[in-house]
This record gives sequence, structure tokens and C-alpha cells, in this order.
Amino acid sequence: MHIEFRHLRTIKAIHEAGGLARAADQLNITQSALSHQIKGLEDQAGVELFVRRSKPMKLSAAGLRLLRAAERILPEIEKLQDEFSGLRDGKSGRLHIAIECHACFEWLFPVLEAFRKSWPDVDVDIRPGLAFDALPALQKEEVDLVVSSDPESLPHVEFSELFDYAPVFVASKDHPLAAKSYVDAEDFRGQTLITYPVERTRLDVFSQLLIPARVEPAAVRQAELTAVILLLVASNRGISVLPDWVVREVKYNSDYVTRPLTKNGLTRTLYAATRSEDVDKPYMQELIALARSEAARLQAA
Repeated sequence: MHIEFRHLRTIKAIHEAGGLARAADQLNITQSALSHQIKGLEDQAGVELFVRRSKPMKLSAAGLRLLRAAERILPEIEKLQDEFSGLRDGKSGRLHIAIECHACFEWLFPVLEAFRKSWPDVDVDIRPGLAFDALPALQKEEVDLVVSSDPESLPHVEFSELFDYAPVFVASKDHPLAAKSYVDAEDFRGQTLITYPVERTRLDVFSQLLIPARVEPAAVRQAELTAVILLLVASNRGISVLPDWVVREVKYNSDYVTRPLTKNGLTRTLYAATRSEDVDKPYMQELIALARSEAARLQAA
């Protein structure tokens, strides 16, 4: 049998309308065309689908089997059509995010909380972009947005600026370096540096300061949480470098101080990398706008 969706809609309409005339009006076709459609379907099935001598018109046992199939299949097709419509209109889609900035988890969660309320039909997921190459994954459509501070020239990938931030030196108020107005690379020699568990090339303190100056700290200690890093720093267990907005977001503790890196300070920019064909999608634009708004709030705090 070659059953089409229109056949399922026909069976359902006749059953609900109780006759050909009303069903034809409901389906917006002529009664003659509807009769021919039913005859053709019965010829394929080899059985009658209706008990024609009854009023209202009733389905035969075979017709009832087809009706059950229609009641099961048609809602799924309508759901699929709604999903496709949402995709065309930019109301639904997939937004899988990879984050190359470890500290950005704390900044991104409020953004996603606001986003999900406005875009409930967008499938959002977060993948830490630290255990795999996030930008190649973006090109291969494994993720849809990458938060990164290291833009690259890649085909069909666009980088949208989110906000600027300053990596700042953090130390205990009792640490000797706390007396300085700023710190240089040489100040890190002989120190215990506390960082996130991220490879060095993805840490600002190494990529922007220590590696170019060929300076190696005495030891590197890692901690997963910002609060733990600040606790260790305040206890004079080491020094750290964190984004300025991260330090401001955490409740102020008078046991540690912050200082600029170098006399003029360092400035970095955080970007949202997306595929070129996705950058203008309404929900993508909304997420970027929310991210910028949250960044402005953090910087003003």
C-alpha cells in the first residue's frame, strides 16, 4: 500500500464529520474528489474502510485500524512541522556552547538563565572547551558558539566582541608584592602561582606576561573554583592572576589586594565565535546581547 498523509487526514476527517459532505468541506475539496480518494485507498488495501449504509457514516474494522494510525502519526507530523517552522523563523534551534575561558562559567550562567526564559524552544547545552579543540569543533558543527579570548582567522567563522577585561594580580595584603603599585613578569620568579586547571597557553598570565618574558614561577598550584583560589591567596599560600570582573563579582575580602599587571596594565577582549551562517539568527543575537549586558553589569559592580 502507498498511504499518504492526505489519506490519514481524510480518514480522520470523515470519522469526525460523520459524512462525506462535511468532511469534504473540512478538507476544502469536492465531495467527488473525496469519494475517488477513498475508492483508490480501498483498492490499494483490498478491503472496505467504511460501512456505507450506516448513518452517520462509520468506519469498518479495517478503517478503524487506519484511524488509529492517523491519530498516532498526524500529531507527530504536526509537531515536526511546528519545529521546522520554528527553525525557519529563528524561534527554535540548537545552541551548544564551548567555553575556552574557565572563569567564564560563573559569568555565563546568569546569561543562560535569562536566555532560557525568552527562548524556551532553543536547545542549550554547555561543553567545557578545555578538553578539546573548540574552534575546529565549531567548524564541524559539533558546537554552535565558542567563548574565547583568542580570535583566529578561520573560514566561515565570525568573532563578535563581548567585552574587554583586565587580568589583574591578586595577593594577600600581607604579601611583599602587595606594597607595589603594579607587578611585572620578574615579580613572579620564586612565587607559587595559583591558577585554574587549564593549559598554560590558555591562561592570560602565561600567554600575555610570563611566556614572552621567559619567566617561570617557583611552583604552579591549581584550583577549580575562583572562591578556592581567593581563599588560598588570602591565606598567603600563593599569588594569582584573575580577570578583574571575576574579582569584583566575588564578595570583597579585605585579606587580599589586586594590582595591575605591568605599569600600563593589560587589556584582553572576550569574543563569541559563531559560524557565519548562524550569526544573524535571532536567538544567537539575543544571547550575544545578554552576554554584553551581563558584562556591563559586572564591570559596573
